Amino acid sequence: MAKKVFPFFAFLIVLALVITACGGAQTPTASGETSTEGQPVQQTVEVIKTVEVVKTVVVTVESQAAAPALPAPPAGYGATLKTVQERGQLICGVNSQVPGFGYVDSAGAFSGFDVDYCRALAAAIFGDPAKIEFRPVTGSERFTALQSGEIDILSRNTTWTLVRDTELGGNFVHTTFYDGQGMMVPADSGLTTLEDLNGGTICVQTGTTTELNLADQMAARGLEYTPAVYQDADGTFAAYAEGRCDAVTTDKSGLVARRAVLPDPENHVIMDVTMSKEPLGPMVRHGDDQWFDIAQWTVFALFTAEEYGITSSNVDQVRAETTNPEVRRLLGLEGDLGLKLGLSNDWAYNIIKLVGNYAEVYDRNLGPNTPTYIPRGLNSLYTDGGILYAPPFR
Repeated sequence: MAKKVFPFFAFLIVLALVITACGGAQTPTASGETSTEGQPVQQTVEVIKTVEVVKTVVVTVESQAAAPALPAPPAGYGATLKTVQERGQLICGVNSQVPGFGYVDSAGAFSGFDVDYCRALAAAIFGDPAKIEFRPVTGSERFTALQSGEIDILSRNTTWTLVRDTELGGNFVHTTFYDGQGMMVPADSGLTTLEDLNGGTICVQTGTTTELNLADQMAARGLEYTPAVYQDADGTFAAYAEGRCDAVTTDKSGLVARRAVLPDPENHVIMDVTMSKEPLGPMVRHGDDQWFDIAQWTVFALFTAEEYGITSSNVDQVRAETTNPEVRRLLGLEGDLGLKLGLSNDWAYNIIKLVGNYAEVYDRNLGPNTPTYIPRGLNSLYTDGGILYAPPFR
């Protein structure tokens, strides 16, 4: 059967006719003129060049590895150190009536564990522990003296509590002496427990945690008592010595210290009871973190020097020979730890050389060869079964 080719040939004929009709069509030139087939003309070619412009945009992206910018110091930062340095001496609020901690003798000389802390701080700042004024303050006036700027630091057997830390405008630095409240009675009284004091009279100093702890302990036991309240330690223990109360209470360290200066110390005993926790240490005003850091790390320098066996008598030899990196940083041989505190890099060396390490301060005031001997107990280094522990010097 023959294929039908007619439609295809018809399509070709139509296409040929269209091409013929368009044979004289105008061809556009580059110049916009036209030409007719077979009639050449001169053509002008306009070339349009597209130039690709590449613009480099630098985008600064904060690297996660880059150190963040340090914030500006808060208002008040550095003010205390500047004031102390311009004055030329440290003013330290201390006790003057507790042998072993803060005491002034008949010649006006101050001594004691808390007093020596003040000397260590002066040594750190000035390289001279004598550039200091000791300002005796009572239990009731000590916080006002600190708040008002009358003293630069309080170092007066003061217990760290939440209320004192939040409401009195101050910060406690690290505890220097861990203590607990006790009770002292005449040896011939027959009194051995708190229950034996039911209905009795107890001498206590006002404005202290001692007064509050006594009330708590007696109330918890359902015991009645009459508080005989006095303004200072001298008045409190004078009343007790005169027999105006059946017992006297304060921190155990204070009982040991005051018993040593009673007319007949052997006729008084401290009960085997601990009525509270009493973490004692220095206190500074709120608002100057640099001063807080200096006070804090002065405590840690005393701890660390004892830990490494560095004393006032061997510190120069250790400084000349040591290869221990932490000891070298402590003594200012490497790094700039002192500068970070606003002090010279030999600040800790000056503390150790001029005042001693923690053990030297303790033994000088509370050691076995003193009238106010108190076994170290909790106040031993962590390496010796105590709880004294300094962060790393790095």
